[in-house]
Amino acid sequence: MKKLLKLLLLFLFAIIIYQSFIFIKEYPGSADLVDYEINTETLPTELHPIVAEKVEILKEKTLEKKITILITDDYRSFEEQDKLYDKGRKTPGKVVTYMEGGESYHNFGLAVDFALQLENGNVIWDTEYDGNGNGQSDWFEVAEIAKELGFQWGGDWSGFKDYPHLQMDFGLTINDLQKGKRPKYPS
Repeated sequence: MKKLLKLLLLFLFAIIIYQSFIFIKEYPGSADLVDYEINTETLPTELHPIVAEKVEILKEKTLEKKITILITDDYRSFEEQDKLYDKGRKTPGKVVTYMEGGESYHNFGLAVDFALQLENGNVIWDTEYDGNGNGQSDWFEVAEIAKELGFQWGGDWSGFKDYPHLQMDFGLTINDLQKGKRPKYPS
C-alpha cells in the first residue's frame, strides 16, 4: 500500500511539474521566453514592431467598446526623456517622470502613453470618465484590454502610478536594455 501511495504521489508530482512547464511556456510575460539579441551599436528609433502591432489591436478593441484612445507618446529619444525629466526640476511645470534618458522603456521603443479622445476631438486624462455609459471607467477598461494583449500598465505600479503608461518589456529589465539586449524583431 505504501508503494502504491508513493507511486501515486510521484505521478502527481510529475503532472504538476509538467503543467508548470506548460504554464511557463504559454505565459507571455515569462522571462524564460525572452528571445533577444545583443546590439550595443545602435538604439531603436521607433516602436518595436510587436508593440506597434499590439497598439493597433488595442485601438480596435477599445473602439469596439465605444472608447477612442489617442497614443500621446511612444518611442522617445534619450534627449526627449531628459527634457521631460527636467520638467518640474530645472524647467517650469509639474514633474511628469522619474526616469532620465536611458531609464525608460520608451527609450527602447517598448512603451506608449495613451489618453481618451472624446467625440468632439478633445483629449482627456480623466481616469473616472465613463463615455460609453456602461458604469465602468473607460480608462480602466482600456488598461484591462491592454493587459490582455500583453502590456504592463503603469497604473498597477506600487509606487508612482503612471496611468497613461503601457509597456511590453519582453522579460528584459532596463539594465538588460542598457547593456544592449534587445527583443528580437519578428522575421
